[in-house]
Amino acid sequence: MDNIDQDLPDVRILSRNQSRLSNTAALPSTDLSSGGGHGDSRSHRLVRFDTNNAARIGETQPLLLTRMDSDVEDDNLFDDPEFQSIIKDVEKAIDQEIYPERISQGSSGSYFVRDTKRDIVGVFKPKNEEPYGPMNPKWIKWFHRSCCPCCFGRACLVPNQGYLSEVGASIVDEKLNLNIVPTTKMVKLASKTFNYSKLNKAWSRTVRFTSEKLPESLGKRVKHGLPRKVGSFQRFVKNYKDADYHLRRFEAEPLPEETAKEFQLLFEKLVVLDYIIRNTDRGNGNWLIRYDKFELEEHEGEEEADECIVISAPHISIAAIDNGLAFPYKHPDSWRAYPFHWAWLPQAKLPFSEEIKNLVLSNLSDMNFVDALADDLHAVFKQDKDFSKNTFDKQMAVMRGQILNLVQALRESKSPLRLVQMPVITLEKKRSISGHKRTISDSFTQSFQDKVPFFSWC
Repeated sequence: MDNIDQDLPDVRILSRNQSRLSNTAALPSTDLSSGGGHGDSRSHRLVRFDTNNAARIGETQPLLLTRMDSDVEDDNLFDDPEFQSIIKDVEKAIDQEIYPERISQGSSGSYFVRDTKRDIVGVFKPKNEEPYGPMNPKWIKWFHRSCCPCCFGRACLVPNQGYLSEVGASIVDEKLNLNIVPTTKMVKLASKTFNYSKLNKAWSRTVRFTSEKLPESLGKRVKHGLPRKVGSFQRFVKNYKDADYHLRRFEAEPLPEETAKEFQLLFEKLVVLDYIIRNTDRGNGNWLIRYDKFELEEHEGEEEADECIVISAPHISIAAIDNGLAFPYKHPDSWRAYPFHWAWLPQAKLPFSEEIKNLVLSNLSDMNFVDALADDLHAVFKQDKDFSKNTFDKQMAVMRGQILNLVQALRESKSPLRLVQMPVITLEKKRSISGHKRTISDSFTQSFQDKVPFFSWC
């Protein structure tokens, strides 16, 4: 620790417009040596502020931020006031040392996030802690990926785009009014419980050490020193259980007729969502069911025996979570087919209902709606630093092909089981070149898959 001061840069916070500076404050030097043999040869550390234009954030942004996180403090802005309030409360909770907790299950780093009341309000999945991410904390998955790559990952998916897939599924759900995906948006958070590199941790310690000399107005985010991680934040749903748990119970205790009809519509919504986004990981443990049975109240009459009065009808709802392995840029064609596991359920053998047709068929049949959906997805996907327009166009070609099949199945009143048995296609927009400009026309090229996976059952 004797030479630590020699390794620390001179801390200067300067306005970009030096001519407008009106005040200059000098902080006295500090001897950082553990003994007394190595003094500080610098007499002052200069800190300058623009007091006349303090409101102009662009001019007073401290240069120290460029070493840690160039994001501004308030870029977690959303058009959903309720979601915005949740994120602000989460950030406040982290400042109060109520840190996110890593979830032990799964192949990537994901976290239960709490609010200032210590209630779980969301699940955060950082981009760089995904299965192929450089900071994935699950070393067993790293070993699996390194030693047996043919059985790890999905060749049809873009690596490290799981968080975009989670947000994209929420967009599709919202556009089609399915209301089965908990609200999911792209968020940036920082917490010491996330998995950071040794360099980030060392820098954080350095910043905390030097922050004692920085003004309080810089805020805690500057002083923490840990860069915020971009990822998906999905609202937490309460009183839900894995679908497998309830499906087994429904076999022994069948649902009432009206509730069974309600569940059938919810199931068909799940089919529509998964088929459009081509979810490659929809097992019965990756969607949730909440079943509230009817409540009975015992009432004693004067002349009659005890009497039961129904005060609430049974209610059932589902939540489509874990949508991070969707939006492939090609149909599975290598080792595994990644089938939809709901196709083996008895509900998949029934034809699509009129309710689901009335809900989604008109929109899915409208090419303008499909193009608007693709534009909304593009607005999210392009924010990724590894975004490729060519790859995104391939993802949309798969999605358009899925929508084309789904529209046909709905019009012909096919069942979800027959839907997944239809030949898969891609529908790619044609690109035309005129002069030096490349344009995208409204015509499409349809192609069928000519290669099948080695294992078609898994």
